[in-house]
Amino acid sequence: MAKFLFVYHGGSQPETPEEGEKVMAKWMSWIDGHGPTFVDGGNPVGMSKTVTSSGVADNGGANPASGYSIVEADTIDAAAAVAKGCPIHESGGSVEVAEIMEM
Repeated sequence: MAKFLFVYHGGSQPETPEEGEKVMAKWMSWIDGHGPTFVDGGNPVGMSKTVTSSGVADNGGANPASGYSIVEADTIDAAAAVAKGCPIHESGGSVEVAEIMEM
């Protein structure tokens, strides 16, 4: 099986601790529901910097990452099918799916 990187973009932060617990429960249910598919459930990420040959910008790029996970699947289409159920979609976010190339 191949490994795929899920890069989460967008979404919104919970406004209360109670809402945060509900959101986290949805994420854990989604991850746990796929059993060993998730090699690394990942984490949210903080503000990023965009590094280019001309310098460093504190903007996170055009579509900054908000988190990541690593999954195993037979194909990128199978990995994308897992990503379709991601709770980030409920808050307007998206999931970028990319195969991790073995070197």
